[in-house]
Amino acid sequence: MASVFISFEGIDGSGKSTQARRLADELRRLGHGVTLTREPGGSAGAEDIRRLVLEGAGDRWSAETEILLFTAARRDHLEKTIRPALARGDVVITDRFADSTRIFQGITRGDLSATVDTLHALMIGVEPDLTLLIDLDPAAGLARAAARAGSEMRFEEMGLAFQTLARAGFLALAARHARFRVIDGARAPDAVAADVLRATLAALQAR
Repeated sequence: MASVFISFEGIDGSGKSTQARRLADELRRLGHGVTLTREPGGSAGAEDIRRLVLEGAGDRWSAETEILLFTAARRDHLEKTIRPALARGDVVITDRFADSTRIFQGITRGDLSATVDTLHALMIGVEPDLTLLIDLDPAAGLARAAARAGSEMRFEEMGLAFQTLARAGFLALAARHARFRVIDGARAPDAVAADVLRATLAALQAR
């Protein structure tokens, strides 16, 4: 079977992590080899960086520093997890990839889009075959995120205006790139999962 690289994107609390897990389970049931991973993280080195960027005060790092940290984590993730899995023919599903950096660091705290894109081209150079954007009203997303509150709440704590800007950024990005499928995340999880699977099977058939 052909390998396919799939990313899930969306604001915090959109349900993308749940949908990524559900998709991985369903594809395994259908007989596909699947690697389910996440960002920041997905490899030992990247998980170390995850703890640095997702915990602590909102002003712990500047946006510029975060771009460097996320790019370093992504490079390790690419080398240690994503490329080996694609090479053995797996469907790789990642909960966030470079589009999150384009939004959360590239546009929400100033215009750093060119910096993100330059570093991405230099150090990563890979885009998903399919990006599933789980779209949700930011107030609803923050309410969901608060209900599951843990130690990794740094970006959620930046507030509603931050998440609103992020949502608009994701939708604008989706409008510019054919690899995106925008899925309404405000519905029941089963309905969302059905649309996710439909889009994924179409991408697999296209390979």
